[in-house]
Order: sequence, then C-alpha cells, then structure tokens
Amino acid sequence: MKNKVQQRYNRIAGFYDILEAPMEHMFSKWRKKLLAEASGKTLEVGIGTGKNIPFYPEEVKLTGIDFSPKMVEITTGKLRKHPRPNTEIIQMDAENMSFPDNSFDTVVTSCVFCSVPHAIEGLKEIKRVCKSGGKVLMLEHVRSQKKAVGKFMDIINPLPLYIYGANINRRTYENLLKAGFEADQIKVENIWYDIVKIIRIES
Repeated sequence: MKNKVQQRYNRIAGFYDILEAPMEHMFSKWRKKLLAEASGKTLEVGIGTGKNIPFYPEEVKLTGIDFSPKMVEITTGKLRKHPRPNTEIIQMDAENMSFPDNSFDTVVTSCVFCSVPHAIEGLKEIKRVCKSGGKVLMLEHVRSQKKAVGKFMDIINPLPLYIYGANINRRTYENLLKAGFEADQIKVENIWYDIVKIIRIES
C-alpha cells in the first residue's frame, strides 16, 4: 500500500498545485490562521509542495518531511528561489520518523491524514516526537458524521483514493484517541460543515 501511495503522489507532484487550485482560496485562509500559532522548533508532516511555508512565523525553525521524493524535490526547488532561514526539507515516512522522542515544540499537518496509509501509526509517531507541553496543529478533512453524507463519502472514496491516494472518509478524531491522545487534550473546530476541521492538541 505504501508504495502505491508514494507512486501516486510522485505521479501528480508536478501538477498538484493545479489540482488543488479550486479549493485553495478557502484553504489558504485556514492555513494562515492555524500556522500563526506555530512556535519554536516545528515539524510539518507531509509538507507536499510547500504551500504552508509562507504562513509560518519568521522565528519558527521549520523541518518539513514528505513521503514522496518528487514532492520534496519541488519544495526544495521553491526554497532555492525563495529562501527561508532555518528550514530543512527531508524525505521521510510519517509512520516511521527518525527523530528522537520529544524533538519538536509544534507538529503541523495539513490535509495529510487522508493519505497516510496507516493513519494511527503516523499519529503515534507525532505523539512521540512532540515535546511534553508542546502542541499539535492539524487542518484536516474527515468523514461527515451526518448519516447520508458520510455514506456518500464512503461510496465515492475509491475514486480520489485511486487518483491521488487520498481517503475522504477518514475518522481522524477517533484515530487520535486510538493513537493514545486523551480526549481532554483535543480541541476540534469545524470550519466547513463537519468535514473540514482545525484540530488543536496540547501534548
């Protein structure tokens, strides 16, 4: 499964920004809002084509990882043209990070846990590398809890999954609990119906 996801993202990397352009007018304002809260040594999991980079506070020391070598190549190329101090981009698997425990003050994800093959394993890794007293900031789309909408998302899920490896029916809140986060650590804000959410976690 991992190889298939990686191949899909490598395949679409060159025109990924074009594919997402119709939604970006909404998502960019949400990214800006969320990333203003990042501080200290920050990890972005699934940095993709680097669309979040301009929204980080200048003082943040940023490490970005992505499973796709093509995505890493594109983001690295953007940084050559528009350098950002204290920024490092690494190819790495979100389910098996090489960072020591308690490495980061802030961990960020942005529409990533739709595509991590084993989401709970990736969330466990985030919990491990985030410092005690740190924070996790997530902008994610999830399966609707509305019966008809959720069922529809289940039915059509194979289409986006096949095209570019994204599941539209992930239950990310439930997966966070399975990964070991406590309910009282997690604050959820619905920003587009009950499908797109900002999730803040105090580690």
